[in-house]
Amino acid sequence: MSGAAGPRLVGMNHTPITTTTSEHTTAPGPSGTSGASGLLAGKVAFLTGAGRGIGAAAARLFAREGARVLLAARTESQLKAVTEEIRAAGGTAEYVVCDLADPASVRAAVDRSVELYGRLDVAFNNGATGQPPGPMDQLSEADFDHVCAVNLKGPWLAMNAEVAAIRATARRGAVVNTSSVGALMANPWLPAYGAAKRAVNSLTASAAATYGPEGIRVNAIAPGTTLTEMLHEWDEKTPGIIDQLNAQTPLGRAADPEEIAQAAAWLLSDRSSYVTGTVLRVDGGMRA
Repeated sequence: MSGAAGPRLVGMNHTPITTTTSEHTTAPGPSGTSGASGLLAGKVAFLTGAGRGIGAAAARLFAREGARVLLAARTESQLKAVTEEIRAAGGTAEYVVCDLADPASVRAAVDRSVELYGRLDVAFNNGATGQPPGPMDQLSEADFDHVCAVNLKGPWLAMNAEVAAIRATARRGAVVNTSSVGALMANPWLPAYGAAKRAVNSLTASAAATYGPEGIRVNAIAPGTTLTEMLHEWDEKTPGIIDQLNAQTPLGRAADPEEIAQAAAWLLSDRSSYVTGTVLRVDGGMRA
């Protein structure tokens, strides 16, 4: 999600929803419903990496569950397509072009949620970049720096801005970061990626301890093999890797992006109101 020169903000004005001092603003309904009875009803949600893969699936799901969503990513064409799809299904969505490696872009994107909707309740920091697969001594310094800038510094910047926005508006809320099952073990194929994601786990725990007293929960999800564009790109460079990973997974298959998004939605909802500081594995049993 890097490479853009800076923020380009796109959206339409909406009437701000009422500010509340509690995370428990609505009675959550059963998953799969929408509107007032949805899992995220009444909440404003900000999502990075929302143009494709897990992020796009999450944007669609969050909107179906009643949230007003602001999608952020680097590629405007992808963001526009997902946003239009959500609107066509009756959801409320806007988008902002954002470069996770650009601090000003990240802050502007988060602030846009407040400008559009009057508040921020929850955030899903899903945006990431991959690395050329291979041993760590074969990775260039430039590639290492890029992975760390997007996958570690990006979530750090986003969390700082999100906490500030939640404090100033909803006052209580929740944040979910996307880690990886590859951060929970040796990762000889993707060593820099795994290291950055393991650092995100540490940031998640530290943020949970820091902001818990304010009623801001911070968790992470650790997806296993998931059928995203990033995974297919890896499989093209390392033929057979998906089959190898599935062979290490008790459920014997890769996840659909929406299966990962469902876990994020639960962690952001009031259903998980006593859960913070955890890294939830959504990996088909790979690390069982």
